[in-house]
Amino acid sequence: MPEKKINNVSIYYEFHGQENAPVLVLNNGILMNAATSWVFQTPALSRRYRLLQYDCRGQGQSGRPDEKYTMEQHADDLARLLEALDIPQAHIAGISYGGEVGQAFALQYPQKTRSLILADTVSQVGAELEMVIASWIDAAKRGDGEAFFNASVPWNFSPEFIAANPLLMADAKKRYQDLDFEAVTRLCECFLQVDFTGRLSEIRAPACILYGQKDILKGCDYAQILKHGIPHAELHEISGAGHASCWERPQSFNTIVLGFLSKQA
Repeated sequence: MPEKKINNVSIYYEFHGQENAPVLVLNNGILMNAATSWVFQTPALSRRYRLLQYDCRGQGQSGRPDEKYTMEQHADDLARLLEALDIPQAHIAGISYGGEVGQAFALQYPQKTRSLILADTVSQVGAELEMVIASWIDAAKRGDGEAFFNASVPWNFSPEFIAANPLLMADAKKRYQDLDFEAVTRLCECFLQVDFTGRLSEIRAPACILYGQKDILKGCDYAQILKHGIPHAELHEISGAGHASCWERPQSFNTIVLGFLSKQA
C-alpha cells in the first residue's frame, strides 16, 4: 500500500498515468476515498495526465488522528505530500470537501497550483447548509450507520440517480455501518469552519467551477459566489446531475475537466 508519513500522519496515495505527464491531483469528497471513488474519471483523465489520488487525514486508508482537523492543515498535508513525491507544481481538482481543500491549497500555496478545478463545492457555509451538516453530525455521533445514510444520501444524489441505482444504494447502506464515525464527525466539523469568500480574489490560478444542475447541497448559488470571486474562473453546469456529479454524469464531468486543462500551459 503506497503511503507517506506526512505531518506525523500516514497518507495513502495512488498514481495513475504516464510518469512524465503533468500531474493532476484529485481531492475526495467527505465520504469518498482514493481507491474507489474516481472509477469513472481515472481511465479518461489518466490518458493525458498523471493522476495523484489520495486520502486526506480522516479519510479512507489514511491515518485518522484524534484531533481537530482544519482546511489549512489539509492543504499543508497535500503540500508536504507533493514535496515528498518530488512534484513542484500540479493541477488541483476537488469535489465537495475536496474542493474546499483545493481552495485552501490555492490560497496557501499559489506557487504550487497550476490550475484549480472546483466541483460542487463552497467558499462559505450558509445557514441552510449548516443545518444539513449538523444533522449528519448528530447521526455520526450516535454511531448510527442507517441514520447517517438516511440523513446524507438524499443530499448527495439526485432523486433520479437514487431510483435508478437500488443496488448501489443498498451497498452504501451496508458500508455506512462500518464508517469511522469519530473521523466523519471531525471532517464535518472542519467543513463548518469554511470561510474563503472574502479571500477568493487572491486566487491567481486559472479556475474551472462545475456544479450539478440538481445539486441541492452545494449547487448553483454557491458556484456563482465562486465564479464572481475568483478572477480567472469559468463556470459550467452539468445537466441532470446531483451533488455527486462525477458519478452521475461522468462523461460530461470528464469532458469539462479535460477541455479546461487543455487550455492551460
